[in-house]
Amino acid sequence: MKKRSIIAVASAVAALSLVLAGCSGNGTPTATGSDGAALPTVSMMVGGIDKQIYLPYQLAESLGYYKKYGVNMQLSTEQNGGVGAEEAMVSGQVNFSGAWYIHAPDFQSKGKNIINLVQLAGAPGERIMCTPAANVKTPADIRGKKMGVTDLGSGTDQLTQFVASKGGVSKSDYTTVAVHAGATAIAALQRGEADCVMTTQPTVAALESQGIAVSALDLATTEGAQQNLGGAWPAAGLLADADWVSKNQDTVQKVVTALVATMDWMHTHTAKDVADALPQDFVQNSTVSKDQYIAALQADYGQFLPDGLMPAGGPTTIFSMENAIGTDVSKVPFASTFTQQYAQAALKQLGITPTTKAADTTTG
Repeated sequence: MKKRSIIAVASAVAALSLVLAGCSGNGTPTATGSDGAALPTVSMMVGGIDKQIYLPYQLAESLGYYKKYGVNMQLSTEQNGGVGAEEAMVSGQVNFSGAWYIHAPDFQSKGKNIINLVQLAGAPGERIMCTPAANVKTPADIRGKKMGVTDLGSGTDQLTQFVASKGGVSKSDYTTVAVHAGATAIAALQRGEADCVMTTQPTVAALESQGIAVSALDLATTEGAQQNLGGAWPAAGLLADADWVSKNQDTVQKVVTALVATMDWMHTHTAKDVADALPQDFVQNSTVSKDQYIAALQADYGQFLPDGLMPAGGPTTIFSMENAIGTDVSKVPFASTFTQQYAQAALKQLGITPTTKAADTTTG
């Protein structure tokens, strides 16, 4: 799939880090708001900015919400073979990562103080797409298959392990293949290098329209998450270093408010409105038409949360998955991995009544 980099990442991320290195804790004011006041500059790398599961980060930019709520946001996207979004954040190359919540307990189990600041999705938005010949219909059918993931050790790798475990299948019972995303994932299925791939829209729509693969296991909807993962599975969120957050709370609040406003906008507009607002090479390219993109987004719209709150039971599901795949989170408390503080403040500021049944930081 054609990638659109707001900032050229693979090599330019190093240059970006040099620019940011000279910033004060609140960023360097290089842009002005509607009132002429200088805005702090912050940066975020997204784990695939043109994927539907990560669309809110770019949508906030397209709607002008980052500047409206007080920050000059520099967006970038991770690329195949390049630095991952969450790793770029942990190493200080960017301030925020647009990535899955599961990375917070992952990093904390390794001594990195990473926290999730706002929750944008309550399901992974992924589907395990399999060739018809693979005949995969349940997690147990993963046994003996070649399973494609974005990268070895990635979130999709971990999620595949968790789904397989629900069918009594261990990682050693199947072969894991790194297929990346988009066109390379499609090619892996066509060449027989993988029987299945875990992927997202709009790649799902492309695979279905070309008759290459079918949706074998649904992780994209609330119902699918309940069936195949055992409960709400908080996916796309906003991650940052907790120590940096404590020193930049005003700037963090502005970013979170922009994203909460975006989620509210999404839930008062249609999938077509979203597609019209995004960069057009996100929604129509060599693998998918705009009509297919809109239909796919509409089908999986329910993954997006309306108010930025961590859903009840979500952290519990994630911690259960961590245990199932062998990550020791026994010393990581729920309360250290996410906060509702900034989303709740944003809802109050925006006058939005929350509808998500929110997780408690003590029980998940």
